[in-house]
Amino acid sequence: MGFDKSKLPSRHVSVGPEKAPHRSYYYAMGMTEEEIARPFVAVASAGNDSAPCNTTLDMQADICREGVVEGGGTPRRFNTITVTDGIAMGHQGMKSSLVSREVIADSIELSVRGHCYDALVGFAGCDKSLPGMMMAMLRLNVPSVFVYGGSILPGQFHGKDVTVLDVFEAVGQYEAGSCPLQELIALEKVACPGDGACGGQFTANTMACVGEAIGLSLPNSNMAPAPYESRADIARDAGRAVMRLLERNIRPRDICTRKAFENAARVVAATGGSTNAALHLPAMANEAGIEFTLFDVAEIFRTTPYIADLKPGGRYVAKDMHAAGGIYMAMKTLLEGGFLHGDCMTVTGRTLAENIADIRWNDAQDVIRPVTNPITPTGGVVGLKGSLAPDGAIVKVAGMERLLFEGPARVFDCEEDCFRAVSERAYREGEVLIIRYEGPKGGPGMREMLATTAALYGQGMGDKVALITDGRFSGATRGFCIGHVGPEAAEGGPIAMIENGDMIRIDAAAGTIDLLVDDAVLAGRRAKWQPRVNDYQSGALYRYAQTVGPASLGAVTHPGARAERHVYADI
Repeated sequence: MGFDKSKLPSRHVSVGPEKAPHRSYYYAMGMTEEEIARPFVAVASAGNDSAPCNTTLDMQADICREGVVEGGGTPRRFNTITVTDGIAMGHQGMKSSLVSREVIADSIELSVRGHCYDALVGFAGCDKSLPGMMMAMLRLNVPSVFVYGGSILPGQFHGKDVTVLDVFEAVGQYEAGSCPLQELIALEKVACPGDGACGGQFTANTMACVGEAIGLSLPNSNMAPAPYESRADIARDAGRAVMRLLERNIRPRDICTRKAFENAARVVAATGGSTNAALHLPAMANEAGIEFTLFDVAEIFRTTPYIADLKPGGRYVAKDMHAAGGIYMAMKTLLEGGFLHGDCMTVTGRTLAENIADIRWNDAQDVIRPVTNPITPTGGVVGLKGSLAPDGAIVKVAGMERLLFEGPARVFDCEEDCFRAVSERAYREGEVLIIRYEGPKGGPGMREMLATTAALYGQGMGDKVALITDGRFSGATRGFCIGHVGPEAAEGGPIAMIENGDMIRIDAAAGTIDLLVDDAVLAGRRAKWQPRVNDYQSGALYRYAQTVGPASLGAVTHPGARAERHVYADI
């Protein structure tokens, strides 16, 4: 298979007499003249020793090299960072999590630009590395394939499957006196039995589903758990696939159209996915120059049946979904039900409908329901709007029985204060707990609140209180927990004006969230309100706070493709 390098970015570092100094570096690494003459393919890995989510990624990336070589390319591997939410959760480290999404995308962009790579295969494991990797692909617009490193297998405790969410909730049970310390210690040692990202339909698996639904990942590749031997074949196939895309010049923006983003949102809703998808899909769309806001996502969620019985709202984990037939099994019934656009291009070089035609429905499983018999008729995630959140908010309703909540506010200006109150049982049943000044600017970094919500569930109060924040919730969060409230408190949004005892009404069925306070009273409070200065006045968090936009638009830090003057792939 021959490639004309005169039309590829790598010509700037490998073709012509004037590039002899550049080629000398390649010879220093043992490359041959033939290898230098081939297209250069970036193999980006988010592998590291930070957490089990990332521990197999480098190995998978190295196997991918074989597929690139088979396809006529020369692989060039490099690494990017991750911040692992399970470890960053519940303390100041979580402020780094969402910021890392931008750093990941930026670092991949800079490495590809600086070295003039012609194509990209990206391997990601933990939450923000998935959208960060796909954002870079859309930004650069070189032929690309996204690979999820795979989920962890469930742990076994007292004969039941368990995940890290069970450990977080057991902390709450321990503090409530219903879980002995030795029981908690025994659980923490078995909940995460090896390599891979969180096994439930939390943020990592949600965005892995997005990778397939939007067309950037190979069909039915992402739900295979990290320890499975099939992951080696998937990595190798990704290398081969990117070379076919390069040969045909099929680029990410050819694949990730407006229709493809709608498909991705459908799959998130149908699988009861993480509310974080309502943050990451708009951010990815921004890279492609497509306007796709929280409200666009929410409207799709509102009209999508919930069909995959996955944790945290349901019974199963990614391993079970893989065994049942994978993401494409869910997409098969969605397509047949008229919920997907089948004409979208994918990294196979075929359309989504053509890929799905190869799938046979598996009647011997009960993880994925047909759309004719959904778990609930509308999506597992719902958008909200009202006087408390004029710019929108989001709630995950998968597995919830109660969709209406009205109660008095108990206000906290940071997560730590709320967690302390929960730990000390300094709240009452029926209250609406408010955690504010945790938004993208105000945090800064828009922290997740899993430690607090899990503690509430551990105390048996998860369905007896509501929690509202301008920050985020983990994909593992369950209960009446509303995040992404905008405008955020740091921008003087209504959430900043709430006082203890104010009545709040949330109706997830109607999609409304309202602060039941007279306009005149709110105007008086607003006149007295003063912006707050956060503790991060230097470094990466400071820089992020200066540039980040609202959560409803993806909390992005630059204008995206709509403002670009050139596309890297065409240099």
